[in-house]
Amino acid sequence: MADALLVDAGALLAGAVGARHVLSGPAIAEEYGGDESLAVARRAPAYVVRPASAAEVAEVLRIAGERRIPVTARGAGTGMSGACVPAPGGIVVSFERMNRVLEVDAVNHVAVVQPGVSLEALDRAAAPAGLCYPVRLGEPSASVGGTIATNAGGMHAVRHGVTRHHVLGLEAVLASGAIVRGGGKYVKTSAGYDLTQLLVGSEGTLALVTEATLRLRPRAGHSATVLAAFGSEEDVFRAVPPLAGGGPEPVALEYVDLLAMAAITADGPEGAAGLGVPEDVRLAALGHLLVVLEDRSASRLEEDVETVAGRLLELGALDVFVLPAGAARKLAEARERAFWTAKAAGADDVVDAVVPRGALPALLAAARAAAEDTGSLVTGCGHAGDGNVHLSVFQPDPVRRDEVLRRLFRAAGEHGGAVSGEHGVGRAKKPYFLELEDPAKVELMRGIKLAFDPHGILNPGVLLDSGRSPQ
Repeated sequence: MADALLVDAGALLAGAVGARHVLSGPAIAEEYGGDESLAVARRAPAYVVRPASAAEVAEVLRIAGERRIPVTARGAGTGMSGACVPAPGGIVVSFERMNRVLEVDAVNHVAVVQPGVSLEALDRAAAPAGLCYPVRLGEPSASVGGTIATNAGGMHAVRHGVTRHHVLGLEAVLASGAIVRGGGKYVKTSAGYDLTQLLVGSEGTLALVTEATLRLRPRAGHSATVLAAFGSEEDVFRAVPPLAGGGPEPVALEYVDLLAMAAITADGPEGAAGLGVPEDVRLAALGHLLVVLEDRSASRLEEDVETVAGRLLELGALDVFVLPAGAARKLAEARERAFWTAKAAGADDVVDAVVPRGALPALLAAARAAAEDTGSLVTGCGHAGDGNVHLSVFQPDPVRRDEVLRRLFRAAGEHGGAVSGEHGVGRAKKPYFLELEDPAKVELMRGIKLAFDPHGILNPGVLLDSGRSPQ
């Protein structure tokens, strides 16, 4: 019966979005089966549909709902938690055709975009108006819809906040096929429950976003990058709270690990010279802090750089370097690509636990203890300014790796944090999330899920257990 319903659904889906935009069997490329998670295997869906409008998405969900077929939304597939790995026999709704910037409103400082728009394309569209979208991720090809689904943060979150701080309004399709709107171009509201913000970070389990109204910021005309070398990781993280809490406000405060720094200085002294770092400092440093400053005034920026450099030395830096533009760009790109460096080196998982930034030394101590006790390697870099450190775990044995992850997540919770700062729970972290989270909160989430999606067709098995079977 289930197979017959799937065959029937294929014909109906073709009617909804056009036969050429419904893929099945060998026509489905491997990429549609998942994201960049190291812990969750890809899985081919029964169908991939590529709608071009909210009305087409609504019709797809109506068809899926009537037949209790699970549905998974997909943006660019750059996520890292397995949230877009489809359920068996499911439908993947790919937003690759819904990729237009509909409006850049220079008066109200907002952009209206479809979910398949990449962050890079959005920022490019905002530039002529002297505006920018300040959510800067390591992967600029990430889609707006995907970043809304996970409430992504990125390097500039320490100053500008995370995705939810820039989402003013959403159009979304419910599991029933109903199209709803929340919010708009206004910046505040006090009219009932904020359904817009409820959908941000819901990982495609409550509704499918088909349009977003996003806050833009004035574009800074000048930027500078300061690199501080420290004698230990602990010294790096102890310097972050006072640096973030007073004086010039950094756009980014990034911890750069030895792996990323090795990529920059791979050519030995010549590579180090590109950063202006003397050989003795490079060899003595066990951690680095990358500080990015921006301003619309070149003279004010110069003053801020001098202030921050002096502050870093007071906070224990071995030395401080203002990087030339080319070297700064190279170092920032290496930091942004740290995941790919770790993946190429054979990492078995990447953790993005978050704690209050003052608790970072304690989290690192817990990571070292877990690694030592299990014979693992845990190394990391990340957004030190907002307490979100990305730790690469090298441990091929699944039992030992599970112990490392459980101890890391428990330590994050014990120090006032959470299992994920920006990658989301997805399928990869769901067991740890459900084990360590307050049961009352989990039950409340289940109730919200049931209200939005009574038949459990939207991304079942992501974030929460599947519960009511969609089949």
